[in-house]
Amino acid sequence: MQPSSGTPTAKRRSVKSLLSKVFLDTRPLKYPAYRRLWLSNIVTAVGAQFAAVAVPKQLYDITGSSAYVGLAGIFGLVPLLVFGLWGGAIADTVDRRKLLLITNGGLAVTSVLLWVAAASGTRSVWLVLVLFAAQQTFFAINMPTRGAAIARLIPVHLLPSAQALGATVFQLGSIAGPLLAGVLLPVAGLSMLYLVDAVALCAALWAVFRLPPLPPQEGAPKKAGLRAVLDGFRYLAVHSVLLASFLLDIVAMVFGMPRALFPEMAERTFGDPPGGGASLGWLFAAIPLGAFLFGVFSGWLHRIVRHGVGVTVGVIAWGLAVIGFGLSDSLWLAVFFLALGGGADLVSMVYRSAIMQTVATDEMRGRIQGVFTVVVAGGPRLADTVHGLAGAAMGTTTAIVGGGVLVVVGAVISAALLPAFWRYRAPTSEA
Repeated sequence: MQPSSGTPTAKRRSVKSLLSKVFLDTRPLKYPAYRRLWLSNIVTAVGAQFAAVAVPKQLYDITGSSAYVGLAGIFGLVPLLVFGLWGGAIADTVDRRKLLLITNGGLAVTSVLLWVAAASGTRSVWLVLVLFAAQQTFFAINMPTRGAAIARLIPVHLLPSAQALGATVFQLGSIAGPLLAGVLLPVAGLSMLYLVDAVALCAALWAVFRLPPLPPQEGAPKKAGLRAVLDGFRYLAVHSVLLASFLLDIVAMVFGMPRALFPEMAERTFGDPPGGGASLGWLFAAIPLGAFLFGVFSGWLHRIVRHGVGVTVGVIAWGLAVIGFGLSDSLWLAVFFLALGGGADLVSMVYRSAIMQTVATDEMRGRIQGVFTVVVAGGPRLADTVHGLAGAAMGTTTAIVGGGVLVVVGAVISAALLPAFWRYRAPTSEA
C-alpha cells in the first residue's frame, strides 16, 4: 500500500524532490574516486586565488602600469598554448593519476619560488613573469589531465552534475581567496599569499595520491608527439559541436574578461589605497561569488538537454553583464554586475564541459581537454593583454563596454552560423 499524499512520509519525499530540483546535485560524490578528486580541488581553490591576486598586484606595484599587468597574459598564454595541447596528448598515453602527482608537485614548487622572490623584495618584473610562466606550464598539463580523468570516475549521465559540483567549489575558493587576500595584503604582505598557495598545493597531493590508477585504454596513442596532437585537431574538425563550444568560449573570454583592469579600477575608480585594499578583493571575488551562488541553486541544470542553447544564452548574458560593469561608478553596482556575469558563465561552462566529456571518446579526451584548457585558461590571459593595452589607450570604461558589446554580437552571429550547435541535445540515459 502506497502512502497517501498527505502522510508525513509523502510530504518528506515531496520536500526532498523539490530540494533536489533546486539545489546542487551531489550524486557524483557517492563515487569515492571522484569525491577524492573533488576534495583536492577544495583544498587548492583558495590558495590558487591568492596567487591569482598576487601576481597582477605585484606587477602593478612594481611598475604602476596596467600594460605590464596585461603582459602577464602573454607569459601565461604561451605555456598554455604549447603545453596545454601537448599535455592533453600526454594524458592520453600515460597513467593520468601519476601525471597529476607530477604536475601538482611542480605547481607547489613554483609557488614556493614566487614566495621567495616576493619575500626578498625583488623589483624585477621579468623574474616574476618567468616564474609565473613556469607555473602556468605545470598548470597547462595538469588541467587536461584532471578533466580527462572525471569521465572515468562517474557515469556519463552525471557529468553535468559533476561539472557543476567542481565549478561551485572552485568558485567558493575564488570568493574566499580574493577577499582574504584583500584583508591580508595590508597586514601580512604580498609574499604570504604565495606561501598559502604553496601549502595548499602540497596538501592536495595526498588526495591525488589516493586516486585509483588511470592507465590509457585501448585505442590510445603510444607516443605524445606532434601526430597525436594533430589527431586531436582532426577530431575537432569533424565534430562541429565541440568546435562551436570552443569558439563561443573564445568570444566570451577574449572580449569580455576585464580582470587586467581591476588593479587600476580599484585605486582610481573605487578609491583603494596604493598598497591594496578591499575594493581589489571584491572585484576579483565578484565573478566567482555570482557563479557560486548560482551553482548552489543549480539542481535544475542537469534536467535541461538543450546544452547548445544553454551555452549560447549564457554567453550573451555574460556580455550584457560586462557592459553593466563597465558603466558602473559604484563599487557595489560593479560587484552586482560582475556577480551576474559569474552566474551566466557558470551555466555556459557546465554545459560546455558536459558537451566535451560526452562527445569525445576516452582515448581522445586528454587531447580535447588540452584544447579546452588552451581555450578556457588561455582566453582570459589573452584578454589580459587586450584589455590591459586597450585600457591604457582608451580608458577602462571604453575598453570594458566595447568588449561586452563584442561578446553579445559574436554570440548572436555564432548561433546564426552554427545551427547544429544550437540544436544539440545531450544523452539522457541513466543506464
